[in-house]
Amino acid sequence: MKRIVANNKKVEIIEDEVPSIEKPSYILVKTLYSVISPGTELSLLAVSEKRQVHLGYSAMGEVVDCGSDITDVKKGDLVACYGAPYVHHDEYLLVPKTLYAKVPDTVEPKEAALGGLGAIAIHALRIANLQFGETVVIVGLGVLGQLIAKIAHAAAYNVIAYDLHESRVDMLKEDNIKSFATVDEMEEALQIDTKSRGADAVLLCAGGKRSPLTHECLKWIRTKGKAVIVGDIEPDFPRDLMFGKEAQLLISRAGGPGRYDTVYEKEAIDYPYEYVRWTEGRNLEEYIRLVNEKKIDVRAFLSETVEFDDAPQEFEKLLNKESSTLTKIIKFT
Repeated sequence: MKRIVANNKKVEIIEDEVPSIEKPSYILVKTLYSVISPGTELSLLAVSEKRQVHLGYSAMGEVVDCGSDITDVKKGDLVACYGAPYVHHDEYLLVPKTLYAKVPDTVEPKEAALGGLGAIAIHALRIANLQFGETVVIVGLGVLGQLIAKIAHAAAYNVIAYDLHESRVDMLKEDNIKSFATVDEMEEALQIDTKSRGADAVLLCAGGKRSPLTHECLKWIRTKGKAVIVGDIEPDFPRDLMFGKEAQLLISRAGGPGRYDTVYEKEAIDYPYEYVRWTEGRNLEEYIRLVNEKKIDVRAFLSETVEFDDAPQEFEKLLNKESSTLTKIIKFT
């Protein structure tokens, strides 16, 4: 099979063996679409000097084989898959039962391919632990920030979004989500909506290690409000501002409970439903439900599809900033 890797800061396609099912709780998937996540994957590309790094973590495809313990899907079914090292930009994926979700016929395959990003967005909102009707400010409207804003809006939170790029702001306005390209406009809306009390939470979805946002966001939250790190930001928060508001600082790690746990992922042993209601796998299922029931519209992220063999050139464009796209979908067949 073919797979896309970063090698010495270059993206290339290599040949590898098709994996085989050796554990009863795994499925083998023939990939139809995978999603480029520019922020994460360009970071991996940057650290690939003198070594090979596999790229990608969100995909979908057709089940071609099942382990003996698999009962919820069968050969021919479509599934959304999430999470490296099981999901990459590979022609075939060997995925544990805790990291896939069945895709109904009413969901477009490319929509399902975004499932990994959807799970990450859902988990970020769960970390914020908001109540119905509370106000959330979402800063940074890349694909992840966009998804978080759409899901928060569907959950009837009061959403105020901010990004420097007018085009990204306009994308959310199509969903009647309050979004702004200047801090002044965003702050004015926040003051009006909260009667100058401040947001219940700010989700930082932007990048930049030493970002001024870690200072600014504390001015936007209410007393006892929350700042949630979602993007690649160094948690450099001034103590005086945190103390003054008794602010909560939280960080969201990937798609939810189970991530990086070898028992949950590699051994495919799920957490008890009654004790861990929302695992990364169940967050993936929830994303599929939201799309299927038309609670969120992700079609704006599906417009740029590239053929598998052309993917290395697309990474080069992203790296050289020749493309400002939020994401691109890799087509395998």
